[in-house]
Amino acid sequence: MKPELYTTYKEKVIPALKEELGLANIMQVPKIEKVVLNVGYGRHAKDKSFIERVEKTLTLISGQKVVRNKAKKSISNFKVREGMEIGSSVTLRGYKMYEFLYKLINLTFPRVRDFRGIDPKSFDGKGNYTIGFKEQLAFPEISGDAADNIHGLQIIINTTAGNNKAGQLLLEKVGFPFRKKNNK
Repeated sequence: MKPELYTTYKEKVIPALKEELGLANIMQVPKIEKVVLNVGYGRHAKDKSFIERVEKTLTLISGQKVVRNKAKKSISNFKVREGMEIGSSVTLRGYKMYEFLYKLINLTFPRVRDFRGIDPKSFDGKGNYTIGFKEQLAFPEISGDAADNIHGLQIIINTTAGNNKAGQLLLEKVGFPFRKKNNK
C-alpha cells in the first residue's frame, strides 16, 4: 500500500508545482530524493554504550539499519583520528522516506516544545533542507524512559530542486510548517 504523503505528492503537489513554477513537463517538477538522519557522537565517541543507544534510537525512528560514519582525516584540535567512528546515519528513500516524512510533519513537529514552525533559512542554496533536533524525545517511537540518554539529531532532506525558492515551495506543498517571516 502506498503511503498517504506519496499519493498526495503525485495527485496534488506535482500539478500545483508545475503550474506555480511555470514548468513545461512534469519531469521537471522538483521531488524529494532522499532523507538522511544523522547523529554525531561528539565527546562520546569512545563510549560504546552511548553509541549503542544512538544506533538503537535511529533504528527505532527510521525502521532501517544504521551505518557508522568514520572520519576522513585527522583533526588534532577535536581529538579525531582518520578512520575513527564519529557518527551514525540512516538514509531513507522511496516509500519508507514518505512514511517518515508523514510522521515528521504530523506527529513529531507538534510534539516539539515551543514549536513555531521550521526556519526557512536552513536551505543550502540548491534546494536541500536541514532540520536539527536538540533531543530525540520528540519522536513518537521514543518512550519517556529514554530520557537518561538524550542526544540531538539532524535530518537532511535532499531534493532535486535547483534553488532554495523551488525547494521551499516543494516542502510547503508537501506540508512542512515553515515559520512566517515576522516570527523569530
